[in-house]
Amino acid sequence: MDLTLVGVGKKVGSQTWLYDMSLQPCSGAVTVLLGATQAGKTSLMRIMAGLDAPSHGDVKVNGCSVVGVPVRKRNVSMVYQQFINYPSMTVRDNIASPMKLGGEKNIAQRVNVLAEKLHIEMFLDRYPSELSGGQQQRVALARALAKGAPLMLLDEPLVNLDYKLREELRDELSALFAEGESTVIYATTEPGEALLLGGYTAVMDQGELLQYGPTAEVFQKPKSLRVARAFSDPPMNLLAASVVAAGVQLKGGPLLAMALPATSSGKLTVGMRASALRVHFQEGDVALPGKVELAEISGSDTFVHVDSLVGDLVAQLTGVHYFELGAQVSLYLSPDQIYIFDEQGMMLLAPVRGGGR
Repeated sequence: MDLTLVGVGKKVGSQTWLYDMSLQPCSGAVTVLLGATQAGKTSLMRIMAGLDAPSHGDVKVNGCSVVGVPVRKRNVSMVYQQFINYPSMTVRDNIASPMKLGGEKNIAQRVNVLAEKLHIEMFLDRYPSELSGGQQQRVALARALAKGAPLMLLDEPLVNLDYKLREELRDELSALFAEGESTVIYATTEPGEALLLGGYTAVMDQGELLQYGPTAEVFQKPKSLRVARAFSDPPMNLLAASVVAAGVQLKGGPLLAMALPATSSGKLTVGMRASALRVHFQEGDVALPGKVELAEISGSDTFVHVDSLVGDLVAQLTGVHYFELGAQVSLYLSPDQIYIFDEQGMMLLAPVRGGGR
């Protein structure tokens, strides 16, 4: 399916839910809508599905406008945060229902394959009321995948699952999406989920589309601070700096010897991802000494909060590490992993942006 949004916007009363945006998701691939709660992701997906009409702009499928075409006349499948299943049907019949409507063959075999991949094969003869919330959500996912619709919309489908299962299903879903031919739109608040799913990412914030392009490119070269904030978890470390003859001078800290575009001048904002900071020196690193204010272990990572000479910093270290509060520590990072924005954060100055859409 070739889906195109042209100048789409949405107003409800005096409130603007979606500002004018144009977007053409890559056909047959995954496009992630990434943004915080109330960024506009669900509103945009409802317009794509035909559940809501835009206040202005056009939605085209294969070059033809579908604004006003009801959702029942569109070949679309959608999974919400809150699972929706047929309560009077077993899990087996729930998954099989779209295939039966489509007159498919080998239904039983396909149901078993999907159930196994989503870890619900042992529940096929149960009813939704006999399952946990996470299990019911997996049934809804299986049914959406079984439909094989050319457009599949998933609105934070894993948010109600436990951490371990989310990690497993992300890998499974990536494989299932790759096997199919559907255009997949996947909404999430988690930058890590966008990176794992790959494909393309559209970063949204407060109803605006900020940047769209290949996921790795958007992550590596966010065009503004708003994009960098939305695509960083934990939040990107931001420091004040200024342009000097030899490069970039951090306020109260070291000089970063790096070239900037000739148009840049005056004050700057320097961004450092928490995952780029280390406690072990490597050749060419910049050192940022300070003292430990807090060290917390989360999953397989340790987050170290440091009061440094350039300001408060958070480092994300792989593995379990122990630090005494108040201990002196130096954080290190490579200049290649530093982001330079203008003072207002409206433009990325370094690294130079690529050609993301």
